[in-house]
Amino acid sequence: MLFIGFLAWAYQVVQPPPPPNIGGSSDGPLIMAPCYKFSGILGTTLAVLVVGFLAWAYQVSQPPPPKICGSPNGPPITAPRIKLRDGRHLAYKEHGVPKDDSKYKIIFVHGFTSCRHDAVVADTLSPDIVKELGIYIVSFDRPGYGESDPDPNRTLKSIALDIEEFADQLGLGSKFYVVGYSMGGQITWNCLKYIPHRLAGIALLAPVVNYWWPGFPANITAEAYSQMKLEDQWALRVAHYTPWLTYWWNTQRWFPICSAISRSLHNFLKQDKELLTKLLDNKDNYVAQVRQQGEYESVHRDLNIAYGSWEYTPLDLQNPFPNNEGSVHLWQGDDDLFVNVAQQRFIAQNLPWIHYHELTGSGHLFPHADGMSETIIKSLLGVK
Repeated sequence: MLFIGFLAWAYQVVQPPPPPNIGGSSDGPLIMAPCYKFSGILGTTLAVLVVGFLAWAYQVSQPPPPKICGSPNGPPITAPRIKLRDGRHLAYKEHGVPKDDSKYKIIFVHGFTSCRHDAVVADTLSPDIVKELGIYIVSFDRPGYGESDPDPNRTLKSIALDIEEFADQLGLGSKFYVVGYSMGGQITWNCLKYIPHRLAGIALLAPVVNYWWPGFPANITAEAYSQMKLEDQWALRVAHYTPWLTYWWNTQRWFPICSAISRSLHNFLKQDKELLTKLLDNKDNYVAQVRQQGEYESVHRDLNIAYGSWEYTPLDLQNPFPNNEGSVHLWQGDDDLFVNVAQQRFIAQNLPWIHYHELTGSGHLFPHADGMSETIIKSLLGVK
């Protein structure tokens, strides 16, 4: 209704007013009629163009419906899945020792344009360490990714509640560990906010920051934002200010789109480039699954939520482990072009209960470096 009302208003404002003195005055019909006829035609033409343009703009900004896994025209279901209370499904993948034999149970939250197969700490952790410590890791496709159903009502809180219900259905116990990487790291803040009572420990690996979080110094935010590639600055502006245009912006061909969606390599520096070959070789086997249900319900909705208006920021969080019964770890490379190190430093300075680990010379892909997963997991679990 709002759109139809807007079209009616657009038509009305381009119409010229009626000519004065119709009906016989000396300066009316003879002089003004030809001009009015011309302006009436022009106004009608403009109205048609405006209405046509708006109809076209509305159409191209609407994403196609998702291709739900298991539906008649959707991708097949190949992974084990659990059914949430609202009827949606989450697909998952288990790693490590059998769940019932494990001492430590960890949920891994994947990053942007990734899926359950991208569980770096599970994939690179030494089998000997896994067996020795009794580690069970489960990764899952976040809503809209891989084989997990989209969640058109997704919010900051809903994904944390999904993780809680996921843990309950798998029988992970009253408390469990969460490790989140990149966009998954940002989502892990939501676990600290909404389900802190369920956490045994948290590790955030290069968590994405929102440049519109209040409470951050303007100079730090502005500098970090300016260091991004221009296409990413615009993609994030669109996601924050006009989220209804996110689909169009990242599918049009007139301007460069978000570099992570286009899989551009421009944001990778020395260490990242060295690790990238190994990462891409592994991903070739399943890359088509990541966005198979549609880009809007996966990567585009991720952008809208990650860079939208939040009801809290990490600075508002309280220590979930006041008696040191667990710990929160934040890991960040100082050579990361995706996530600026200055904002992570500010968070760590204002939340002294966070164990902050800054890695010199490391980029965004540091968890893939040899031995890094072992260091991260042992720090999280508090073992030598």
